[in-house]
Amino acid sequence: MAHKAGFVNIIGNPNVGKSTLMNAFVGEKLSIITSKAQTTRHRILGIVNGEDFQAILSDTPGIIKPAYDLQQSMMDFVKSAFEDADILIYMVEIGEQELKDEAFFKKITNATIPVLLLLNKIDISNQGQLEEQVAHWTAKVPNAEIYPISALQGFNVAQVFNRVVELLPESPAFYPKDTLTDKPERFFVNEIIREKILMHYKKEVPYSVEIDTEEFFEDELIIRMRSIIMVERETQKGIIIGHKGTALKRVGVEARKDLEKFFGKQVHLELYVKVNKNWRNDSKQLKRFGYNKK
Repeated sequence: MAHKAGFVNIIGNPNVGKSTLMNAFVGEKLSIITSKAQTTRHRILGIVNGEDFQAILSDTPGIIKPAYDLQQSMMDFVKSAFEDADILIYMVEIGEQELKDEAFFKKITNATIPVLLLLNKIDISNQGQLEEQVAHWTAKVPNAEIYPISALQGFNVAQVFNRVVELLPESPAFYPKDTLTDKPERFFVNEIIREKILMHYKKEVPYSVEIDTEEFFEDELIIRMRSIIMVERETQKGIIIGHKGTALKRVGVEARKDLEKFFGKQVHLELYVKVNKNWRNDSKQLKRFGYNKK
């Protein structure tokens, strides 16, 4: 039997369940998930290997109108997902009517590659609403195969993945067969810490944060990490630390538990907070954090 391999890129508006779907496909928590928009900032690859296939899944940031340089870089990741896709997964949720960017939407409707439109969160809908939504999207994206799913509950996820494998083009593997992702270990340390900040802080604070893991030393029994939480203003630094350091300690404790689960061994995590003014509009800083590749 011929070997299949290809890039399966997931796009859609913020909070439609793209990260939940990719984690379900991969069977590992590679993308962080919170109820806040713009949780995913990078394009993250999750690689699923079978004996005769390799599906390279790509989770992308939710499509938005960029307000600053960081968000523009996030949309550049989405743009790149259109350019190298062998299969496009367009994800919407029940009640949604359109993509927030008309140019991206035209790329979907004009795509010459297979498009799977996944109507997510059907567990919170009824039959009448589901039928109306299927009719709406069938008319709007006639080139797509439509699948109602619940990424969170796992409904229809296996069926969609089987269809993805069927649609993969014949090709040798792009990555070694034991590869799970294209991201280094420090990336996941940063993302797990950032997830806790998204969960526990409000308003602009979590969006002004970037994590930089400066030290990562692993031996047989323990991994020692030192990570910097960067904010844009002194006031944000105080909010992150909290009264007598309690807020920062909570982030550290919760992140360490998830890191130990992720790496499968004991973790010692040191967290520090530092002001890095206007980093979201600084091209040098964005490049350093892996956003701006230009």
